[in-house]
Amino acid sequence: MGIIDSMSTLQKSTEAGLRPAAASGTFAIGGDLPVHRLGFGAMRITGPGIWGEPPDHDEAIAVLKAAVELGITIIDTADSYGPEVSERLIAQALYPYPADLVIATKAGLVRPGPGDWQPDGRPERLRAAVEGSLRRLRLERIDLLQLHRPDPKVRFDDQVGTLVELQREGKIRHIGLSNVTVGQIEAARRIATIVSVQNLYNLSDRSAEDVVEYCTREGIAFIPWFPLATGDLAKPGGALALVAQRHGALPAQVALAWLLVKSPVILPIPGTSKVKHLKENLEAARLRLSESDLAELQ
Repeated sequence: MGIIDSMSTLQKSTEAGLRPAAASGTFAIGGDLPVHRLGFGAMRITGPGIWGEPPDHDEAIAVLKAAVELGITIIDTADSYGPEVSERLIAQALYPYPADLVIATKAGLVRPGPGDWQPDGRPERLRAAVEGSLRRLRLERIDLLQLHRPDPKVRFDDQVGTLVELQREGKIRHIGLSNVTVGQIEAARRIATIVSVQNLYNLSDRSAEDVVEYCTREGIAFIPWFPLATGDLAKPGGALALVAQRHGALPAQVALAWLLVKSPVILPIPGTSKVKHLKENLEAARLRLSESDLAELQ
């Protein structure tokens, strides 16, 4: 597993010009799924509270199509986004999928209502969720299925074990985890090959630093959710705003560029419901932070 660096400098320059996401570099998830490191999180293409249909259906479809056109090769979603809405929109916009596109989805949370997220890791529920994702995404196999959040009411081994069974049945290619500790990652790895971890992590919330370090050491993809929660750093006069001003960039672009520098296994997936914001986010792939920039941000 690791960064792939096989293209010539000219090839990279040409591709990055046409498809800016390519400038973020490439990482092979599980050793056999190469993706451009700057991806897209498809949570925000749903309605308010991540519930129901998007306010602007055509714009949501346009965002997904633009993401692929601009070089994004990993889209992250979940059966609980909408619920089910995000996955349906992805298939509507992009099926049949480009050969290099990886769709990562998640199972393990249910949605009683807007803004409400409840863990449900019962084996029968996880199995039903995966079957539903396969139908909505029009796939025969999910490239990356992540346990959305461990359910404290269900044995962790049973939750991971269910995904292993689905993998053996050919319905899942790779297994990942989300919202987990290092201890839980190690427990899961005793019964499964874990290729990704998706936890909260950004410039202003580094509580998952130990998980990032673990994934970096083990060559496991780390997918930070909420990557643009820049908080006080984005205020006028703050470190993030000052660095952005020096580069003629937006604070959000600096926050994403910092994640790309932080570890070669980090795959940021900023989400948006607007094509304009998508293009702005992707410019982070071209941003090169200096040592002094990184010192300020650190």
